[in-house]
Amino acid sequence: MSLRANRVGEQMKKEMSDIIGRKIKDPRIGFVTVTDVEVTGDLQHAIVYISVLGDEEQKEKTLKGLSQAKGFIRSEIGQRIRLRKTPEISFEFDESIMYGHRIDTLIHQINSDDKPAKDEEE
Repeated sequence: MSLRANRVGEQMKKEMSDIIGRKIKDPRIGFVTVTDVEVTGDLQHAIVYISVLGDEEQKEKTLKGLSQAKGFIRSEIGQRIRLRKTPEISFEFDESIMYGHRIDTLIHQINSDDKPAKDEEE
């Protein structure tokens, strides 16, 4: 990714968080955190990675609500960030948080399994 695409992605991330948090009033959209925005080198497409608080049903409702608000979000981004052409937006769940939590759980589980073995050796 180019330096310019990186800067546009960071600016979009900041603006996207504000738009989703303050401007969109769709009841389907729950508590959303924009974790990252990847913009292609030609600035034509942007993948917005989100994290949603709630169960799978709430996540799916949020994704549907965001998909339907895509046009509004894109026009807001276009007004806030001066670009020749506003990138097409697609939303994806950020699985890295769940992956990190799973690894953390496994590490704690391994460490708790090792403690009794150390006590038996003494």
